[in-house]
Amino acid sequence: MSNLFIPLIVLFVIIYGFFKKINIYDAFIEGVIDSFSMIMKMFPSLLAMILAVNIFKSSKIIDYVFSFLKPLFLLLKIPFEVLPIAVMRPLSGSFGLALLNNIYGIYGPDSYISFLSSVIQGSSDTTIYIITLYFGTVGIKKIKHALWVGLLADLFMVIMSLIIVPFLF
Repeated sequence: MSNLFIPLIVLFVIIYGFFKKINIYDAFIEGVIDSFSMIMKMFPSLLAMILAVNIFKSSKIIDYVFSFLKPLFLLLKIPFEVLPIAVMRPLSGSFGLALLNNIYGIYGPDSYISFLSSVIQGSSDTTIYIITLYFGTVGIKKIKHALWVGLLADLFMVIMSLIIVPFLF
């Protein structure tokens, strides 16, 4: 059913345009031309964010920071393997998915660590990505409160995941 959804929407638009006597092809081309200005506004912010995430990943600084936190996680009996997802998810959704896929490969999809990582991945958001892309596109410069609220919401969801998942697994 899901494979038919998008083609059905396209068919509906074509039929609707036919009955309203709209030149659908010209309207489509006009929309594509109008989208270029939006893409040009989004590109610098997106490029800067991708560059920053790649520098952050390549520098291996995250490994050094995580090594200092490992004793605390062991003391609190929290699986250390979920820390990279909890930290990287606000930066990059695709990197978070790559980490989740790696956890699935190591521990299997039905393990506690995989289940906890999945809940963290699904309940948190790509806060920094959203602020970089959308705020940068619109031209909003004062992002202080939005950033803190977004990151606190992500932290809250990680904490709630650590509390709730043990009862569900």
